[in-house]
Amino acid sequence: MPYVKPHATNRERRAYPSDLSDAEWRLVEPLLPVTRPRDQERIHGYRDIIDGVLYVLRGAIGWRALPHNLPPGQTV
Repeated sequence: MPYVKPHATNRERRAYPSDLSDAEWRLVEPLLPVTRPRDQERIHGYRDIIDGVLYVLRGAIGWRALPHNLPPGQTV
């Protein structure tokens, strides 16, 4: 089965100051793996996951304090 790229990100939400810019994303995206472990479909795009990590790190908050429009802390 060929790889089908999931929606890169949930762009329906407003951006947070900690989010990657489009230019930063273009630098990071080629470094990420394109294969899926165990042939599972991705629920969250890499960009949303990275934005979640940056939200926690730059905001100095706990993982459980992630906003509901970012992937859950267990995923991030």
